[in-house]
Amino acid sequence: MLFRRTLARRFMTSVLLLLVPLLGAILMVIEKREADSSFEETKERGMLLCQNIANLNLDPLFFYDLEAIRSNIEDLVDDRLLYIVFYDRFNAPLVNSESVSRQEDITCCSRLPAAVTPDSASFARLRLDVGGRTVRVLEIERPVFARGSTTRWGSVKIGLSLEEMHDAIRRTRVVLLLIGLGGVLLGAVGAAVLAGRLSRPIKELAKGTVRISRGDFSHRIAVRSHDEIGELGRSFNKMSRQLQETQREKEEANRKLIQAEKLASIGRIAATIAHEIRNPLTSVKLNIQRLAQSDRQDEVEREHLALSQEGIAQIEKFIKGFLNYTRVTELNLNRFSIEQILDESLKTLREAFEQKNVTVVRRTEPGLPEVPADGDKLREVFTNILRNALEAVGENGRVELDLERVEDEAGTWIRIRIADNGCGIPPEIEETIFEPFFTTKPTGAGLGLPNARKILEQHRGFIRTVKPRNGGAVLEITLPVKEVS
Repeated sequence: MLFRRTLARRFMTSVLLLLVPLLGAILMVIEKREADSSFEETKERGMLLCQNIANLNLDPLFFYDLEAIRSNIEDLVDDRLLYIVFYDRFNAPLVNSESVSRQEDITCCSRLPAAVTPDSASFARLRLDVGGRTVRVLEIERPVFARGSTTRWGSVKIGLSLEEMHDAIRRTRVVLLLIGLGGVLLGAVGAAVLAGRLSRPIKELAKGTVRISRGDFSHRIAVRSHDEIGELGRSFNKMSRQLQETQREKEEANRKLIQAEKLASIGRIAATIAHEIRNPLTSVKLNIQRLAQSDRQDEVEREHLALSQEGIAQIEKFIKGFLNYTRVTELNLNRFSIEQILDESLKTLREAFEQKNVTVVRRTEPGLPEVPADGDKLREVFTNILRNALEAVGENGRVELDLERVEDEAGTWIRIRIADNGCGIPPEIEETIFEPFFTTKPTGAGLGLPNARKILEQHRGFIRTVKPRNGGAVLEITLPVKEVS
């Protein structure tokens, strides 16, 4: 695991493999140019020194005063200028410094040809044993001409130590090596940082794909750049959203399929039950009506018969609602104003609202478009929900209606929110309230909200609970403005 060839490690290795030879080549070129420059500078300095020595000893050479020449050159010899040798016009040695008196290979002969000009010079690189150590030497020889004369009087040869130059080159090499190491270190750090910036989002993408493969389509990754990596991250997040939406649609389709299968099963059972109940119930109802119309019963018996008739009416109402819920009905769609349908529903319950002194507040966005709807069915939905809100609030309660237009990628919708300040809906039953036969009321079959949900889904809309801001309950209904095929 430690030596795993990760993308970051491969990137760093590639950068270093490119950087090290490149820096090495650059430093070698710099060192060579520095060495060449130093050598040329030493040659120029040696040429000037050689010319100055010739000029200093021009008169002694003219008068053939060898002792004067020897005295002059002995004072000039030091650690840099290792030796001086004078030759006559026939290239025979005349005088040399004491430092090379025993070095016949240096003093024996001149390196200049017989025919020379004032600008002629001879250069040679050799090694000289000085004090038990070998010293690298640059040997320079120039001819000596009298002022205004074209006749060569002789030549002078000097030996310059190159150790100082090589010491400078070594120091330069050390500096360049340190610069190279610093460059490699900075390159490695930069490569590590860049590799981290490149590999981090890729690792996040890899982790994200694992979570997506496990079914977590809600996972998103942070996009921190606008380059190709950032575009890849945005594409991943878009894919996640699409997969999440597809999963939601699939779950919704499965829910509707299961609900349809339930309704089909319940419908078959309901038809059988209704048939088996209605026939004897009709007979019981007719007999009770005859007894109620007879004058033979006293007041107590009449009250019992009236209670029986109310019970039979409740049973018939339940059977009718049960059959209506399980029956698949065709919608009679026309363009309707939601405000008009709500007004008609409120008129139906106006007296009940006034009896409990309930305040109804309606806020409507101006210019709301009409929607394709079955007016009777939607009126039944709103009446049922408003009746629930009325039952939930106490005396002097409050019910609020908000109508507005919303738009998204799917199109334009009308959103209706019905809120009350009643007892509210416990969180654990928020989804259960839309299931058939579930109710928290002492009376009722629990088919009101399920039937409302079925009607709204037939309109390609939906209903859901919304978390209230100040207590109570909020139901949100959304209907499409355009008819969805």
